[in-house]
Amino acid sequence: MGHRLSKIATRTGDGGETGLGDGTRVSKSSARIHALGDVDELNSALGLLLCEDMPAELAALLTEIQHDLFDLGGELAIPGYHLLKAGQVARLDAELEKLNAELAPLKEFILPGGTRAAAQAHLARTICRRAERMVIAAAEQGKVSEASRQYLNRLSDLLFVLGRTFNRLAGRGDVLWQRGRAHDGESG
Repeated sequence: MGHRLSKIATRTGDGGETGLGDGTRVSKSSARIHALGDVDELNSALGLLLCEDMPAELAALLTEIQHDLFDLGGELAIPGYHLLKAGQVARLDAELEKLNAELAPLKEFILPGGTRAAAQAHLARTICRRAERMVIAAAEQGKVSEASRQYLNRLSDLLFVLGRTFNRLAGRGDVLWQRGRAHDGESG
């Protein structure tokens, strides 16, 4: 593998451009670079979530997802390069189905919260949705694999279910949104 990161500060981006893995230079404001940043932020949010106490199988799942997100970053850094496969999307689908089967059906909207782990899963979900939107924007400007777009879509659903799962594991219910609650002293 060599010493890939032997020099961190290259100063080549001081003019507002950065290099992609294929050697091309692009603006740091491009959709592809925004998508890369959002995927990196999502991966960092999952790293923070992994600091919480959780069952080993959920920690292993989140760690595997972190590796997948690093692969996705590689895809974004090299237009036309494909690392994520349909099998990784299918794995998320299977995990989503398994975890959702252990939860009571939702009858109301829920607020992101409950336990700290649940709140962190919901925060990661919102970052994931933003990353998905930016990957779609990047795909409109260049090559991005279908598996990458699907992966982020499934992952946001899985993170929603994980938020509910963390509350269930802690013996807490979901934080239900209270529709039409009255506010004293407000006039219409």
